[in-house]
This record gives sequence, structure tokens and C-alpha cells, in this order.
Amino acid sequence: MPDFDLLVRARTPDDSPLALGITDGVIAAAGPELHGSATEEHDFGAAVLLPGWIDAHVHFNEPGRADWEGLHSGSLALAAGGGTTFFDMPLNSTPPVVTRATLEEKRRIAEETSHLDFALWGGLTPDSLPFLEPMAEAGAVGFKAFMCHSGLDEFPAADARTLNSGMRIAKSLGLPVAVHAELPHPVDVSGKDMAAWLASRPIFFELDAIALALEIAGETGASLHIVHVTCPEGIDLVSEAKARGVDVTVETCPHYLLLDRQDAARIGPAAKCAPPLRSNETLRRMWDKLLTGEIDTIGSDHSPSPPDLKQGDDIFAMWGGIAGIQHGLPLMLSRSAGFLPQISSNVAERFRINGKGGLLPGNDADFFLLEPTDRGIATSDLITRHAISPYIGMKPRFAVTSTWLRGRRVTAETRGRFLTPTRS
Repeated sequence: MPDFDLLVRARTPDDSPLALGITDGVIAAAGPELHGSATEEHDFGAAVLLPGWIDAHVHFNEPGRADWEGLHSGSLALAAGGGTTFFDMPLNSTPPVVTRATLEEKRRIAEETSHLDFALWGGLTPDSLPFLEPMAEAGAVGFKAFMCHSGLDEFPAADARTLNSGMRIAKSLGLPVAVHAELPHPVDVSGKDMAAWLASRPIFFELDAIALALEIAGETGASLHIVHVTCPEGIDLVSEAKARGVDVTVETCPHYLLLDRQDAARIGPAAKCAPPLRSNETLRRMWDKLLTGEIDTIGSDHSPSPPDLKQGDDIFAMWGGIAGIQHGLPLMLSRSAGFLPQISSNVAERFRINGKGGLLPGNDADFFLLEPTDRGIATSDLITRHAISPYIGMKPRFAVTSTWLRGRRVTAETRGRFLTPTRS
């Protein structure tokens, strides 16, 4: 009998040879060279092989707002960008995932339509506290809270008291709490254009919220995950808290490493997000934090909408969300010196997803292949439901040529599995 079901050969980011022997969708052996036979073999030549991106922060908006994206198109777009696993947020689907029943309904739909493996966040709101334990029993990977208005009245913000109660419950359940960290204050802003939007949510909104979330996590002993941090000062607060023993990790997003305020003014509504894009100097310093390992994970915060919600004369009235799931990671890898553990192993470890996160024997054979490209990104390339992206016209050095889930190339026929965390 063959030694493996599948044997693949490619290169590492430093151009060393890499071979994977795969059996039953799991990596059985890995190394510079493997000897043995396989039912199926692929030699990808000089292509770079990397572990699949585990994107712990997507909004695929199903059920209820599948016309904004949906699990089918969203998961295919993520696969085209190197992703093999995603964690879907409790909003902007409607109703939001704040009960066991809504989590189980989203799971049912995802098992029928997702082309990638997936986990599901539950919502932490003032009204959902009694339902955190049932959502955990149904397999929630953690609980997401907004420290400011979420943009949707159906998902209200969690004040300090709610966060304190929610973190205590989450601690008892062995699950993390993720927070959108902005605490709004009165700001004197005039105008309705992008410049006004950027000025309306300054960095200190983030810093105040991060400090409060860290204080509550320290008091409760909860696991805290701060999403989409935009500034090195925020990363510093997290690093200082880690040194004090707070159980905290921090995420940033490709758009905070690829786009700045000038890009926002040039691109317009497709670059509106919250927190907003920052200065070029801030972006540069965020790269320093990423490459020194002070940033733990990379999540897309893919938050799409139909085109009509990105139109008009008032930027404040438009939907705020970056739809960049397909090209954000390849663009980042085009600028980095090599593999980033923030896309896979760090995520699997933080959220206790066994069998994921690296090209190691015993893990699922989840990987993608990168090859050089000289093509710019065109609207016609987008496979998201709506052809909106702030990255149109940008030129990555590398393109994802294929993505493999559990040893099989991802196609429209691939079906994903529901993943649950190992609870501490």
C-alpha cells in the first residue's frame, strides 16, 4: 500500500525544500525531503507553501443579511486569499448570535454552505449574559463585545458592568472575551467627508477602551482578546499588561498595515472602517510591532455591505467596514520578510483549536501556495458577493494559486466542518 494518500513538494519562504506526506487529511510527515509512495503526488516547484490562514474575525452576515456577503461567497473569497478556517462574528447577521438557538441556526447554515472549516463567536451584550453558558455548551469559541455602538441597535454596547459580569462568566466557562475597544468622547468635528470621519475617532478612544478592558480582565482573571488595534500605543498597553500577568492577546488587521489616512481620502467609502485608518507613521510602527511578535494575531475584520450602503454625501451615514478578505493577506506577505505566525499557529493556540495552526504531523493538512505575480488587483478578480475592495489597483508581489483544506484543494464542492475549542 502507498505510504501516504497525498505527497506534496514545494518551498518554504526562505526557499528551502518542503515536503508533506498526508493521510486521511492529516499531516503524517513533514520535512525537507520525504521518501515513500503516495496515491496522489504534486510537485509545486518553486511555489511557497504556507499553513492556512485562520481568520478569527469575519462578518459573513448570515442568516438575515446574506445579501451583504454570505457564508458561501465569503468562505470562497477567504480561500482565494489563503484562508482555511474562519471564526464568524455574532453580528452583522440578524438576529445576532446571542442565544444558543441563534448559534445553532448559524452552525446549521454554515455546515450546508461553508467551503472552509469554521468556528462561531457568541455575542456579549447587556441582554445576553444569561445565555453565555448555553452558547458555550453549543460550541462557541468565545464571546464578542462592543465597547461603543456597534452600528446596529440590535447588538448593544457592553458597559463596564456588563463586561465585568461577562468576563467572570467567560472565565468560569474557560472561554475568551473579544472586545471592539473604542470609548467615544465628544469631539468637535465639522464636515461629512472622509477627513471628518478620520478626525471623529482619534486614537485616544482606543487607548481609553483598551485600558478599561485590561483593568477588568485583570480583576476577573478572564482571557481577553482585543481586536483590530490600529496603533502602537495600544499594543504597548497590551504588552505592559502581559508583563503584569493579564491573560490578553491582541489582533490587528491587514488594512491597518497596508493603508493610511491618505489612502482613505483617495479611496473613499470603501476605506471607511472603525477604528479608522491612521497616519503613515503609525502604520510603519505597527509593522515594527508585528515583526517583533508584540501583535498576536491577524484577522481580516471582513465587514462587507451592498454598494448602496457605501454611497451618498455623508460619510457618517455610510456603512463602515473593509471588504478585503481576498487580498489583504497576500499583500501583507508581499511586504513581510517571511512567514507570520500571527496567521495560523498563534490563532490556534490562543483559541485552543486542536489540529490546526501549523505544518506539523498530527495537524490537519491546511495550507496554501504563493507564486510571484506582476498583476495588479482588478475589480473583476473579486469573488465576494459585491465587488468592493480598498485594494483595487494595488500590486502584490505574490498571489495565492491554490488553497488546500484537510489535504484537498478547496473548490465550490468543498464542505467545511464546525470546530469547537478545548475549554480550559
